[in-house]
Amino acid sequence: MVSTVARPYGRAMIPELYHTFIDWIGDGTGLPDTILHIHAGMAVLMVARIVTRRSLGSFVPWSFVAAAEAFNEIMDRLNFGSWRWADTTSDIANTLFWPTVICLGIRLRPMLLARDAARVKMPDEG
Repeated sequence: MVSTVARPYGRAMIPELYHTFIDWIGDGTGLPDTILHIHAGMAVLMVARIVTRRSLGSFVPWSFVAAAEAFNEIMDRLNFGSWRWADTTSDIANTLFWPTVICLGIRLRPMLLARDAARVKMPDEG
């Protein structure tokens, strides 16, 4: 249905258009918002990894996810007119959880491997 209400074009319309696009993705996939945030976080992480050619253990790909989620939440804030804190914190947690786990896991892996290798090389004292 086409709206007959005259709307100003420009910056005020961008959050509304963005939210319409996000709703279209949700309606098109049939997935709940929680799952979409998890998938979006992982997709941004992988694309950032490919584009920047930086390791997932660096915080560069992770920072792209954080920036994308910040943009998403700011657009929600502008569209709805106020922060919806329960929704905002849930969205941030769902988007950043797995990228954070992957980043920290890859970053900490060399330390854990070195520690395990040192244990194996220790002579028996008994």
